Parts: sequence; structure tokens; C-alpha cells
Amino acid sequence: MTAQPDPAARKHPSAQTAPSAQRVRDRTTRLATTKAELRTLRGQMTGTVAAVLTMGALHEGHLALVTRARELADHVILTDFVNPLQFGPGEDFEAYPRDLDADLALVDGLVDAVFAPSVEEMYPVLPPTVSVTAGRAGTVLEGAARPGHFDGVVTVVTKLLRLTDPHLSVFGRKDAQQLAIIQRLVEDLELGVRIEPVEIQRESSGLARSSRNAYLDDAGREQALVLSRTLRSAEAAAPSLEGIQQVLREAVARAEIGWDYALALDPATLEEAGPDHRGEVLLVLAGYVQGTRLLDAAVAVVTAP
Repeated sequence: MTAQPDPAARKHPSAQTAPSAQRVRDRTTRLATTKAELRTLRGQMTGTVAAVLTMGALHEGHLALVTRARELADHVILTDFVNPLQFGPGEDFEAYPRDLDADLALVDGLVDAVFAPSVEEMYPVLPPTVSVTAGRAGTVLEGAARPGHFDGVVTVVTKLLRLTDPHLSVFGRKDAQQLAIIQRLVEDLELGVRIEPVEIQRESSGLARSSRNAYLDDAGREQALVLSRTLRSAEAAAPSLEGIQQVLREAVARAEIGWDYALALDPATLEEAGPDHRGEVLLVLAGYVQGTRLLDAAVAVVTAP
């Protein structure tokens, strides 16, 4: 099913199929840059709608989210917006990669609508007079390194979910803390949207796909493989919690990258798993390679100390 043409929305040029994404391009994709245009397009969609929320610089990992969204819903809306609220002082908001034309080409025919608003369209007043807070969960791990980051994330996610009005929204597992916080956001604020986790997409080398990989040269990409190798070793140490934690401690001690943390967490609390913990543990890694902050994550099951 496809959306009907909307004279208020601008149709972008026909796109070429990405070599790495030989997918069925069977939809008329329309671009909306204003909330009014988006509401018009959304109103023309019947059946179920899935939202894929992105900050652009799209890659194969984002297309995996689109693919999953297509499997689950009749229509897919992709948002393409670099959110200033989640960038702190000295972070890379201005330098963050932006190429809307390339993004549109990559998803042409795969989604029903792309919503790519300006900052002024999303935030008539900046900072907004009213915003959302992630609470304590937003102040640990990535939140400790980036104060206010998750408040910015949950504020924009709340706005985008309200604007796109989807039945479900897909999020990758790589940003594990973000996924956990958004799941709590939707439940705590009764947003009525199902959050569908999607497995991490990796390059053939094992490196987790990320827009920030564009900042790495060949040597940096090789160095960054420490993250995925550490996860594989930690997963192999399961079902022993101590075995997993020992692998993570030894990786940090080797200092092959600028580690921030490598932890096994209780997924319900985002606290370090204690010795009596049994069941799933969330393995979360963060570190710096060539000045770029990279994340990786996995889930393991613990049945022994």
C-alpha cells in the first residue's frame, strides 16, 4: 500500500539503488519538511504505520531498520533530523554528517515518507520551554559522559512519535542504553507505541555500523575492531558472570583503545549485574578511536556465578 500524492509535499528525484541494498523498491516516497506536510501525508495512510527515527547519514544499518519496519507495518515513515538538544558543548553538532540528497536516494521506494524538518521547524523556541527528562537512567554510562544527552533524546523522540503517530517504531540494539530509556519513556508516558528492537548490523569485519565510522581512517577502523572482539570473547565466557566480567576487565586493562567503560548490566536497572544475578545481562562497551566515540553492545545469558 502506498500514500496518495500530496501537492503540499515535495517529491524528491528518483534514486539509484544502493549496491549493498538490493531491496524491493515498490513505494512512492514523498518528502515532507514541515509538520503540516507530514500531517497531510500521515492522514492519507490507512492500516499500520511504523516510524524509523534517524539523524540522517543513512547507511546499511538504517536500511535494516527500514526492512524490519516494512515487515511489520503497511506504511513506513522515516525521520531525518539532527537533533541539537542531544549534543553538549564541544560536541560535533555542526560537524555531524548531513547529506539529505544521499539519504533520500538510499530510501527512495523503500519508505512512504521522509520527514526532514529544519531545527526551526522542530523547535520554534530553542531551547524549548517544556522538555522531557530521562531521569536517573539518563545520567549514567553515556549520560555521565554526555550530561543532558538523553534528555535531548527523549524530548525529540516524544515529539517525533507524536508527529508521525505510528503504531510501532524500530530501534537498533547498538545504542543499548538509548533503547532501554526509550522503552521506559513509551511505557511511563503511555505513548501507545510499540518499540521493536532490531539486532545490530555489522560490517563484514565485525565493526558495528555507525554514522560515526565515517570519521575513521583505515587504521582507525582496524583499531575499532577491539570492540566487537571483546564482545565475542565476553559472550564466549557465558554462562559465567565472573567469566564475562573478567573478559571485560582484561580488555580495559590492555587499553587498545581509549576505553570509557566495558560493563555487564542488569537490563532492568542499567546497574552493574551483581554476583547473584541470573538471566540476561546487557554487555555495553564505549570507547574512543581517533577521537571518535564508538559504542557496541550484546546480550548474554548468565546461569552461573
